[in-house]
Amino acid sequence: MSMTPEAVEQHKDDFAVACCRVEAGTILGPANFEDPALFDDLVESGLLNLDGALKIKQVLGSKLTKTIDALNAVTREVVDKVTEADPAPAVPTASGPLPVAAASPAFAGDRMVRLHIAEGKNIQFEFPLGLPVASTAPAALATAPSAAAATAPAKQEEVRRELKNLTYKIKEIKLGKETSIKNGVLTLRKNIVAEAKDQSPLVTDIAVDIITPDKRNIFTNTMMDVCPIATKLEGKLGTGITYELDGVVMLLTGTDVAGFQIADANASDGILEERVKWGRPGCPDHNDIILRIHATIKEGVRMERPGPLAAHKAADYIVQEIREVLKSVPQEEASAVRHYRDVRRHGKPRVVVIKEIMGQGAMHDNLILPVEPAGFYGGRPNVDLGNLPIMLTPNEVRDGGIHALTCITPATKETTRHYWREPVVTAVAEDPEFDLVGVIFIGSPQANTEKFYVSERLGRLVESLDVQGAIVTTEGFGNNHVDFGSHIEQIGQLGVPVVGMSYCGVQGALVTGNKYMDAMIDNSVSKDGVESDILEENTITPEGAAKAVAMLKDKMMGIPINKAKNVWDIEVQNENYEKVKKSHKL
Repeated sequence: MSMTPEAVEQHKDDFAVACCRVEAGTILGPANFEDPALFDDLVESGLLNLDGALKIKQVLGSKLTKTIDALNAVTREVVDKVTEADPAPAVPTASGPLPVAAASPAFAGDRMVRLHIAEGKNIQFEFPLGLPVASTAPAALATAPSAAAATAPAKQEEVRRELKNLTYKIKEIKLGKETSIKNGVLTLRKNIVAEAKDQSPLVTDIAVDIITPDKRNIFTNTMMDVCPIATKLEGKLGTGITYELDGVVMLLTGTDVAGFQIADANASDGILEERVKWGRPGCPDHNDIILRIHATIKEGVRMERPGPLAAHKAADYIVQEIREVLKSVPQEEASAVRHYRDVRRHGKPRVVVIKEIMGQGAMHDNLILPVEPAGFYGGRPNVDLGNLPIMLTPNEVRDGGIHALTCITPATKETTRHYWREPVVTAVAEDPEFDLVGVIFIGSPQANTEKFYVSERLGRLVESLDVQGAIVTTEGFGNNHVDFGSHIEQIGQLGVPVVGMSYCGVQGALVTGNKYMDAMIDNSVSKDGVESDILEENTITPEGAAKAVAMLKDKMMGIPINKAKNVWDIEVQNENYEKVKKSHKL
């Protein structure tokens, strides 16, 4: 697990070990070092040898002269320079660091001010000397605001976190001797395919091919995931700098050795051009080049957790090598820059977005907060977390905080790329009339007793957040509607206006309901209102998100919401969106 700059400062006297493969020419920074807290277990298990290892402070900022793999110690033989001693303390100047200062001015009643500065720069203090002893009790002082405080304007917007996303345009992908990114061409090392197969004993074969926009009239096996290719350059998910490849996505497909689709129930196999709703948030865009990775797994495990998980792990091994190369591309070569900010709008209505994700086990699982954006390693399966509600910041969601493992009913399930471009999170986070407090992810368990258990925990969490509005979304349909309805009920009982979003249509009509489910957005846009087996066709769209935001505002203002028709009709969807566009000037 890579380290933060703060962690490196704390562990600068510990040994330097690579957390992942680091290419020659890399300037060593916090993101390249493994957490020393793991060393004892790694050494004991034989995975780590610290012989000749230098300390972090000795190699921070040095350049690697040789490529090293993960869990290899950084030694003198692989760096261009070694810092042998700590830098000498700076000599204080008029504009430089202040010297160590200790002040103990005595006041009546032994009220002391003691100031100690070990190190600093451009520090300035202003306070009156000879401060008198206050005759007023401390509690009274705390409640008496100063004149300055009384006249100071309240802080309306507060930026909690910032994320800088730099995109690099890819015009061509090809296979070659080594992985590289040069002049808009992504070259993938041919030999990596055999290495990826070895990542799990359940994987019997891996195949990689490249599909350009003009070559989509070909057969595809069931599509397990669509994933962006991105990496962290600085900071953890949701902060710092992220590099992303533009114009390319990874598409994972899979079968077992008997030829059965890994997602044989409602599978999306067929002619690729016909099985994708191109341009949806979770799909490839119309002009994207597709890096297709096909995994073949052993017979008998395709409908159990280990089988699909092994396929995702093998695919991510290939993507990780691309990430490591992407880290070394100069920032000035970026084709575009996006800035994401977690903004708290104090004084505006507090709103929370809740996303119910699959958690029944088998093929229904997701990974939360992996190390790399939209990655595999380090992510915690929500099934193993008990499907309990987990709060993420909007930036963590937009920086790849969810890796999707749900591989069936493709028209209504959300891929990893969907979370990367999640329409509801975007709509609420960027609405100046809302104060988005966060995004809650909650799993949908199999057993009803567990469903209501986690739903009640969601209710208590929302209650503690003291919000004035909520949007609850779910992917898929059927079994998960039980807890979906319970989530809305738990929130509605608090007196909080809530809007729900789900695929319903004809085939996925709600299996349960309650009086709080009076404001619903149907994600179904297929003409006949049924599960189409077309990837992401009936999932949340920017248009659906706009309707949900408008409906929530209406409900918060007490504006009545018309009851839906008993029979599903696509024209109602279209009419509602036209009204939203007109009223919100979209």
